[in-house]
Amino acid sequence: MPKGIVVAGLSGGSGKSVVAVGLIAAYAGQGKNVVPFKKGPDYIDAGWLQLAAGKPCYNLDPYLMEPEVFKGSFIQHARQAEIAIIEGNRGLFDGVNLEGAYSTAELAVDLKLPVLLVVDCTKSTRTVAALVLGCQKLDPRVMIQGVVLNRLGTARHETIVRRSVEHYTGISVVGAIPRSKTDIFPQRHLGVTPHQEHESAEQATRMLADMANEYLDLPKIEKIMVGIKLPVAHEKSISKHKTVPIVRIGILKDAAFQFYYPENLEALENEGAELVEINAMTAENLPELDGLYIGGGFPETSAKRLSDNSLFRQSIKRAAEAGLPIYAECGGLIYLGESIFLDGKEYPLAGVFPVKFGLHRKPQAHGYTELFVSNGNPFYKEGDRIKGHEFRYSTILSWQGSSAELAFDMERGVGFMDGRDGLVCNNVLALYTHIHALATPQWAVNMVGRALKFKQGGGGA
Repeated sequence: MPKGIVVAGLSGGSGKSVVAVGLIAAYAGQGKNVVPFKKGPDYIDAGWLQLAAGKPCYNLDPYLMEPEVFKGSFIQHARQAEIAIIEGNRGLFDGVNLEGAYSTAELAVDLKLPVLLVVDCTKSTRTVAALVLGCQKLDPRVMIQGVVLNRLGTARHETIVRRSVEHYTGISVVGAIPRSKTDIFPQRHLGVTPHQEHESAEQATRMLADMANEYLDLPKIEKIMVGIKLPVAHEKSISKHKTVPIVRIGILKDAAFQFYYPENLEALENEGAELVEINAMTAENLPELDGLYIGGGFPETSAKRLSDNSLFRQSIKRAAEAGLPIYAECGGLIYLGESIFLDGKEYPLAGVFPVKFGLHRKPQAHGYTELFVSNGNPFYKEGDRIKGHEFRYSTILSWQGSSAELAFDMERGVGFMDGRDGLVCNNVLALYTHIHALATPQWAVNMVGRALKFKQGGGGA
């Protein structure tokens, strides 16, 4: 029976990513089969967890997914594991309302898993015990079974905090990490730097594994994990086996475009897609394809290289004009625009849509989205409602279009412009919202269906 645990913190920046990645890397280094999960909408932390485990990290999102779906996904993927480790998001009890709905705590309760609580001890001693005690008492359903003390100063500091926590709460301290002068996870935007852009990501995960081996009680943490009950079947959420490919769908995957949920790629394969990875900065032309999926990322950090590869940009535009089905999210939307302005310089892009983008220092949209499909588009039916999330610093400097042309009404979130999202051109749909295939199951079906129609000669404008 696989065992599982949730790694949570008192807030964002508490060190839970350091602990979660370190734990996973350390257990994997012992030869254990570890499957990682990330709570909530996240690509960057999930990427580090995946790197540490050497296998995909799956997202569990109670806001986007019905309970039977995220529970089923967890069970399905935990079947493959000896140990399942879920990294929470934000603070343990932080949800969307007074009751803490959709919080990490609620997820732990739903999955019947214990919590390993990471606490930042900077300039605190006995107060740490009060914080842990408050978490313990706020919701007795949450099984806080271990505490990791982070950013400790001296041996005396550790002793006082450790004794206080264990005396007042009865919860074991199973790790004590000293303050470090080196930030393994440099911050950028609202989170850590993606591992694809980290100068020495592999070395960083090894350092975190060494940290876990030195400062965490790995046998004790494994002992407080709980066995995961595996029902014989869970039909609503267990994915289908891969079918024989019937279409070829390209995926732009490089330093600029990195944000893909494994579940999205698996959903396309399950519907009959052969996935072809393409580097937009080095490929000269699009290969022979029946569809193209451009995920999010940070095209602004690679703007010069993307722009310099004019042959590839032009091949994208020609394919769009020929009716190739293209689905683009956030960074993919920007790439399909006319250009992006950075530091006073304009970088030409694919030019599928007549949009010029800029970049702001502050987030222009951040959080969950809910969309109503109000206009025709290649991938969703009018009248559908879709949940997703958006996170962007980009701004629209100019657009030769009208918001009435956009495909979606934003019932929650910012979108592209005037409370709407979704640019459409021929068989291209580009939007700021990211979707998750488990929450939007029609997406993969429609994507493959549109690609098959194109392949058979009926997928033009």
